[in-house]
Amino acid sequence: QVQLMESGGNSVQSGGSLRLTCAASGATDNHYCMAWFRQAPGKEREGVAAIDYDTETSYADSVEGRFTISKDNAKNVLYLQMNNLNPEDTAMYYCAADLSGGNCPDISYNYWGQGTQVTVSS
Repeated sequence: QVQLMESGGNSVQSGGSLRLTCAASGATDNHYCMAWFRQAPGKEREGVAAIDYDTETSYADSVEGRFTISKDNAKNVLYLQMNNLNPEDTAMYYCAADLSGGNCPDISYNYWGQGTQVTVSS
């Protein structure tokens, strides 16, 4: 069992930056894929960024060049550095993990956090 807890969400103005943190506990030694998703009101959940066991990363086109996913294996923490935020980035952001392997942007994630709200005003 894996427990995930996000933090770092806040309200910022357009052009600002935030860093989201996801603290993982449980069967963390076997994490293969970890990812950030987001869901805006009235929209479907979308993948934002993913990172695999070997720290290979992938990003949605909408955040490429602005967001950076990283992790600290020693601390069991996943990060999402978000720069040059715009109002379209407003959403609830979720951390996810999966132990089964595969291509991280495409898999179905089994473990989810409760989310942290990011609001960007123009």
